[in-house]
Amino acid sequence: MKSGYHHGDLRSALIETGLKLLAERTADDVSLREMAREVGVSATAVYRHFPDKGALMSALAQEGLARLAVVQRQAADAAGGGAAGFAATGRAYVRFAMTNPALFRLIFSSPAPVDLLQRGAKESADAITFLKANAEAQLGPSADEQAVQVGALQAWSQAHGLAMLMLDGQIPARDELIDLVLAKPQ
Repeated sequence: MKSGYHHGDLRSALIETGLKLLAERTADDVSLREMAREVGVSATAVYRHFPDKGALMSALAQEGLARLAVVQRQAADAAGGGAAGFAATGRAYVRFAMTNPALFRLIFSSPAPVDLLQRGAKESADAITFLKANAEAQLGPSADEQAVQVGALQAWSQAHGLAMLMLDGQIPARDELIDLVLAKPQ
């Protein structure tokens, strides 16, 4: 550690460093000490922001979920919204998983990051709102709340299942397969 070094926003720096390390390895292979070294602070400084590795991993999962939501929002907007936008969010979801496998696994191995039927943390609430809005666009304005929830859950399950099958090497991780399986409705 450099003498007299003052970082400023250590929490954000640790999260960014954690995300960088997750791009290279699994969450199990990321240590708090290594993150402290990367940022240039003592290991004890990390504990001022995160009481343990679990708390840091949870923060990384929340940031990952927020980034996934941004990617999906951009995909929906680029496709023009509606049913095409909804399908684009599924394809963006799978591509995010392929590009960020360790982060994706961390997001969904953390305790209940998203509960479709109940509001939770801000990141989860944003993801739920976005997922439901896209399901409404797919089903139309006359769809009741339960139909919207079921439609959103079905679409999420399909995209998540495809992502996991590809991540686990059960099927080839090919872009054209993502497009074929999660094609926009006709």
